[in-house]
Amino acid sequence: MQYKDFSGYTVLAVDDIPMNLLLIRKILTKLNVTIKTAANGQEALDTIADMKPDLVLLDIMMPVMDGYQVLEALKTNADTENIRVIVLSALNSNEDIVKGFNLGANDFITKPIILEKILSCVSTQLELAGKQ
Repeated sequence: MQYKDFSGYTVLAVDDIPMNLLLIRKILTKLNVTIKTAANGQEALDTIADMKPDLVLLDIMMPVMDGYQVLEALKTNADTENIRVIVLSALNSNEDIVKGFNLGANDFITKPIILEKILSCVSTQLELAGKQ
């Protein structure tokens, strides 16, 4: 399958499990995006403040600062509130999904990671992010 080229776009993947980050990195190479990673919520917020990615793929269940806290911090900060966020989590109850959307997530994907679903959702969010 042919995918759109998103050269010039940056995606930050946030997950405390290194194997998940490796898998996401491998999948997103098909879109030619620049991929950065963070292993926890605080590292994610620091990285976002430094680089302002076009899209964040955000795990929820992480130690110290969970993904919901990261999402809330992003969406209540004028400098980062417009960054698009896809929650990527093993949590799949309606309550978890609604909470993510209520905090400002643009999409919610449940794990396990499915290649075509990730590529489709990331492509859509990058198109919506656009480049000003």
